[in-house]
Amino acid sequence: MVEPRKSVITLPLGSIGHLTNGWWAMLFIILTEGALFAYLLFAYYYLAVQPQTAFPPSGVMSLRLSLPNTFVLLASSAAVWWGEQGIKRDKTGQVAAGFGIAFVLGAIFVGVQLVEWAEKPFTFATSAYSSLYFTVTGFHMAHVAAGLIMLAALFVWTLLGYFDRARNAPISIGAIYWHFVDAVWLAVFLTFYVTPYLGLGHG
Repeated sequence: MVEPRKSVITLPLGSIGHLTNGWWAMLFIILTEGALFAYLLFAYYYLAVQPQTAFPPSGVMSLRLSLPNTFVLLASSAAVWWGEQGIKRDKTGQVAAGFGIAFVLGAIFVGVQLVEWAEKPFTFATSAYSSLYFTVTGFHMAHVAAGLIMLAALFVWTLLGYFDRARNAPISIGAIYWHFVDAVWLAVFLTFYVTPYLGLGHG
């Protein structure tokens, strides 16, 4: 007798689509973290409008490093968007290139931020302003570090062929997180670097 052929079931490599449970979970994480950043930035603005001689105490901060570093982070977000578009056409090379470029740009951002921290004329304990500055930018840096880990994992997984046009939820989840990190930096940059030039709080 001829034995019947056994069917082979191949398990999917990932969730179908991008609006998965993981996507919604990341969205709620972003809302939670966004609220925390909002509270921290509110503390800055609260102190900035109080009667005092000058805020920031050391005067406005130079844009020599922070402005180009902002464009570096924006470019990384554009690279992630470009890479994410590639999976819609099954172009995994474009996905890997986009996320790889974003990782390099994100690492450059971290390096420049560390240099800027080292050049500051104040420390964490110098004043309320300095404590807020290092708390907010440090908290953002922690989110950038988490994002870099995600980008590295997505880069490797893409090269291993884990994703295709139908199953690519992790790519969308990682992309929305990285865009969130960039959006938060714009708020931080506007608060600490731009508003003092507009006269807010500066005595």
